[in-house]
Amino acid sequence: MRTATAAWDVDVLVADAAELPRPDDGFDRILLDVPCTGLGALRRRPEARWRRTEADLTELTALQARLLAAAVRLVRPGGLIGYVTCSPHRAETAAIVAGQPMQDARPAFPAVPALGPGPTVQLWPHRHGTDAMFCALIRPGA
Repeated sequence: MRTATAAWDVDVLVADAAELPRPDDGFDRILLDVPCTGLGALRRRPEARWRRTEADLTELTALQARLLAAAVRLVRPGGLIGYVTCSPHRAETAAIVAGQPMQDARPAFPAVPALGPGPTVQLWPHRHGTDAMFCALIRPGA
């Protein structure tokens, strides 16, 4: 992240969102790359399907929801949260961000065709040549 943002006037902070104190004005932007089942990377790691159980999904979705709640608490009103995961599982994607005030994420992927109706983006190996990644842009308090 530091390399990708080197040309910009930004500070990159890597931390456990659940334990981070909120700055007085909140953060302008938060990239929340949540831990997930990794099922979106099966094309590169097919053995992962045998390492995951329903209990893993239950534990991970609870953690994802807690981390998103922490990010909502940490971002300033009108700030932006990028919720991303390398899973196509609806329990880890659409279900976690349901009810959040979202901004259309499709313009953040200008060179990627066939992104669907939005406002979230779900990338697919067979359609986009990537892992099955998910992105939602959340703007609390806007």
